[in-house]
Amino acid sequence: MTLPIYAYGHPILRQKTEEIDTNYPDLKSLVDKMWETMYNANGVGLAAPQIGLALRLFVVDASPFAADPELSEEEQQQIKQFKHVFINPSIKVFQGDQVDFNEGCLSIPDIRGEVTREDGILISYYDLDFKYHELELTGLASRVVQHEYDHIEGKLFTDKLSPFKRKILKSKLLQIEKGNITVDYPMEFPSKQKNKL
Repeated sequence: MTLPIYAYGHPILRQKTEEIDTNYPDLKSLVDKMWETMYNANGVGLAAPQIGLALRLFVVDASPFAADPELSEEEQQQIKQFKHVFINPSIKVFQGDQVDFNEGCLSIPDIRGEVTREDGILISYYDLDFKYHELELTGLASRVVQHEYDHIEGKLFTDKLSPFKRKILKSKLLQIEKGNITVDYPMEFPSKQKNKL
């Protein structure tokens, strides 16, 4: 079942998220819906706040990046198999060089921008069976995970853009908040919420 993705400006995207315990009801079903929603929107990652839940949970499948000719063969192989569910993740270490990359977000359609992030991270998390893992990531895998991790910290990639770039995008972001955009996947807009009250 495809869920609506919550758009820029919705308060849930800035909310503090809660840890998930082993008794969380229908967690596997929720994760299945997140995968379906993400694939339906042609995304490579989706965090729980983007579907209206203030939970420390996100899913990532970076395999679409494997076709990037600029990646080394080794990186293409790593990305091709990079599909994970992250429950209660915590980034322990940011490391490596600062690298720029043009990012976008399913909650902020039709907007992209150069975002600087550290090239590597060490992240701990639980999988769907609540097994504990630690992963050291670099390159695109690290970037995709950092982007989704920001979501569960109440941050968006637009927060990392230069003040000048944010000023340029201000009217476009306002149109997204108002729901004055056309997207080919279901979305929940903050302005529509106000109309329901």
